[in-house]
Amino acid sequence: MKKNIVFIGMPAVGKSTVGIVVAKRLGMRFIDTDLLIQEQEGKLLREIIAEKGEEGFLEIENQVNASVKAQNSVISPGGSVIYCKDAMKHYKKIGTIVYLKASYQTIKRRIRNPKKRGVVLKEGQSLRDLYYERVPYFEKYADITVCEDGCRIEDTIKNVLNAVKKYRKTTEFRKKLDNEAKRKLK
Repeated sequence: MKKNIVFIGMPAVGKSTVGIVVAKRLGMRFIDTDLLIQEQEGKLLREIIAEKGEEGFLEIENQVNASVKAQNSVISPGGSVIYCKDAMKHYKKIGTIVYLKASYQTIKRRIRNPKKRGVVLKEGQSLRDLYYERVPYFEKYADITVCEDGCRIEDTIKNVLNAVKKYRKTTEFRKKLDNEAKRKLK
């Protein structure tokens, strides 16, 4: 059973805020990989992006996230982790992926200045373009999707906890059925 929970979603959906509370409520550790990147590089995210460019940053992000060793942890990577194949393959193996989903309008309201926030935007790319580029990736990797439009933070936390509990029960039940079917075939 995969004991880790990994949050994905756009910047400003609350991956860290929700993640910390979920970790506390479930008695788990909390890991913010943006902080791990900053620690490794000795710079803020926006400084790394300015210095190394988008591709250079994504290489670092992939390396840091793919090497996270965690058990019984809630992990909050940056929004661009979905472009990092090694990292996402690693996370699918070690955890349950929870997509915190919010509409473009919600994200736009929460992010006033994407550059200051350390959001990786290509030259000439708008926040709207980025949002619609990333949504298919989030949907592809998600084991669980929790929509937070119109929710207060406490509602989102409650919805995540309920969804994870339900997902784990369903997964355990499926595994049990698979094992019974395998025994019968022997």
